[in-house]
Amino acid sequence: MENIYADLIKKGKKTIDDVPKTLKKKVQAILDKKEDEKVKEILTE
Repeated sequence: MENIYADLIKKGKKTIDDVPKTLKKKVQAILDKKEDEKVKEILTE
């Protein structure tokens, strides 16, 4: 479920405020990890 919310946030269909409180930390961690991977990819190009 966390990945679904993370994908919806990335697509602009939801915000972190729409995520149930019980899942917010996990969803934020997924988003942070994806952002870190994107930055690393840009830096290694």
